[in-house]
Amino acid sequence: MYRYDNFDATLVNRRVAQYRDQTQRFLRGELTEDEFRPLRLENGLYIQKHAPMLRIAIPYGLLSSTQLRMLARISREYDRGYGHFTTRQNIQLNWPRLEDVPDILALLATVEMHAIQTSGNCVRNTTTDPFAGVAVDEIIDPRPWAELVRQWSTVNPEFAFLPRKFKIAITGATADRTAALVHDIGAQAVRGENGEIGFRVLVGGGQGRTPMIGHVIREFLPAAEILNYFDAILRVYNLHGRRDNKYKARIKIIVKEMTPAVFAHQVETEWEHLRGGPGTVPPEEIARLAGFFTDPPYRDFARDSVAYRAAIADSRPFSRWADRNVRKHKRRGYAVVTLSLKQTGTPPGDVTASQMEAIADLADQYSFGEVRVTHEQNLVLADVLQNDVHRLWGRLKALGFATPNIGLLTDIVCCPGGDFCSLANAKSIPIAEAIQRRFEDLDYLYDLGDLELNMSGCMNACGHHHVGNIGILGVDKNGEEWYQISVGGAQGNDASLGKVIGPSFAAADVPDVIVRLVDVYVENRHEDERFIETVRRIGIVPFKERVYAAAH
Repeated sequence: MYRYDNFDATLVNRRVAQYRDQTQRFLRGELTEDEFRPLRLENGLYIQKHAPMLRIAIPYGLLSSTQLRMLARISREYDRGYGHFTTRQNIQLNWPRLEDVPDILALLATVEMHAIQTSGNCVRNTTTDPFAGVAVDEIIDPRPWAELVRQWSTVNPEFAFLPRKFKIAITGATADRTAALVHDIGAQAVRGENGEIGFRVLVGGGQGRTPMIGHVIREFLPAAEILNYFDAILRVYNLHGRRDNKYKARIKIIVKEMTPAVFAHQVETEWEHLRGGPGTVPPEEIARLAGFFTDPPYRDFARDSVAYRAAIADSRPFSRWADRNVRKHKRRGYAVVTLSLKQTGTPPGDVTASQMEAIADLADQYSFGEVRVTHEQNLVLADVLQNDVHRLWGRLKALGFATPNIGLLTDIVCCPGGDFCSLANAKSIPIAEAIQRRFEDLDYLYDLGDLELNMSGCMNACGHHHVGNIGILGVDKNGEEWYQISVGGAQGNDASLGKVIGPSFAAADVPDVIVRLVDVYVENRHEDERFIETVRRIGIVPFKERVYAAAH
């Protein structure tokens, strides 16, 4: 993984010292709340419903075991002993004291971490494929490119005060596992006519109050021009972005109002002034960054593990878990293991300090000391020997991370909601748990197959409800918590936005509503047809009629 050089370390340490001084001045009354707000936001600190919330950056979702142990220590000493992994591959602490945050940032700096630009109107954490570097369908490893964009965008003054927050996703595989189509910028690696590497560039995707699918504005961008082209996009956005109305400030609104063709033309015009200039990425720079993401010392195997295959044949529980939570690795004899953070009774994405330490130990023992965070709020050990997978499964069961539900209905993506967030209209966590309890029958879950359920407590869509096959949105109705249901959303190469089926439901009714939606799917699906495929074939009317007929 990327290691800080002297410049990185100096910048982060000076930023910590600067923020410590700003915090002390605020606590002494020398800075007003309005003066302090942008300073704390630039360092990842929100004021939430009950306490401050600190969002810590995990660039492209990659953690070392040392960093994970530090997160465990910080959550134990300065919070309430747990952290929440987010859909942006970051981690949030929900209970730090404002006066302790400079000390937290200082500790993070000792393990090459920070909270810079995890909030505010800036370029946020650049995300990528959690299986980068090990995926069998990979065109290029996207991590060096994500690191390049991170360095380019971090504390860049031109991008520090944008009209609104700005999110970038980069994928290097044929299958999009980054939700690139619902980002401000999505970049998908492609090969040109002569086999050269480039990127397909999408702009104007996003969720929130006005969800939109991104538009392709360039089918092939030479890889060396990625920073120049991104610079051109952000310059056009900075020029036209609304600063008088935050609800119309995202780039997706600008792209829609200008039309994608006009926006693309302005970007291309701006790029012509930048093309081949100082922002062009020389091959040696990408080679330097790629040097931080070389393969670990893999062992060579002539064939896949016989013992692993035998364990799958001998144990139905292990076979089920391996089917859902283990992926094929690019190297023979290895496997990619996903740790489910969706055990029923645990808020999705939450991990205790003790569990973090245990996972760090597992990473050291089984996966070269590295952990990945997915935007579905799970964790990944990317380089596990197939001979060790069965033993690892036993360890994960003891920790509560072996629920065999990756990609199934109970693998719910969920924001913290009204239990913590001051912006939320309704609670998310209790609803997610109620749904999980209604679908605890693994036989039934496996029969249903791939079905993604996403939930957000407000229109900011931190739970990505718009791209859930089933989406749930918390809404306020005369001061009470209600829930709006949508169906037909999807992420990936064929991303789509869910359609609201009708009026919202009371909290107690939501699990029954999900049951009825699933019943319609089971009754109408063709053989081996996924939920999203059935919705696209028959439309939302049968789902709507079943749900509201039962309600009346």
